[in-house]
Amino acid sequence: MRSVQLDLTVPSPCAVDVYATLADFARYPEFSPAVRSVTVTDIGDQTTVSRWEVTFRAGLLRWVEEDRFDPAMQRIEFHQLEGDVAVFDGSWTCTDTTDGVQITFAARLDMGIPSLADALEPIAVRTLIDNTVAIVCGLLGDGVRVDAVQQGPGAIDAARLSIAGAR
Repeated sequence: MRSVQLDLTVPSPCAVDVYATLADFARYPEFSPAVRSVTVTDIGDQTTVSRWEVTFRAGLLRWVEEDRFDPAMQRIEFHQLEGDVAVFDGSWTCTDTTDGVQITFAARLDMGIPSLADALEPIAVRTLIDNTVAIVCGLLGDGVRVDAVQQGPGAIDAARLSIAGAR
């Protein structure tokens, strides 16, 4: 299993606005050619189910995830329900700072093929990082700054992922 945490800063005056933009998953294909489609279904009070299709290497990855939204904390958590990989879950968090808004994207990924994990998972993590930066830049415009990229077991505190812990 691989984990990644990506910290970005955007020159926006308000985390609430950035959070609202990031929560609009259906727009992601407009801003990253790797995101082929996102269909949001089962819309609840603070949850949705979304179906994703993204380009990965020479093929496609597909999955369905549960998304939980916490507008008060400007936090989105997602947890894969089914799909082409064994594990994919994580979160988006927006925080006001003196420089603008910090976006923290954290995810755990397990391709589910132990014999190929050392070859495939680093490629999947790099693709995830690249796509996440492209999406944020597309959604929020110029001036996005990548502050930190962490990979490995220390990148995510599993206790922060309440969706994964609830299963």
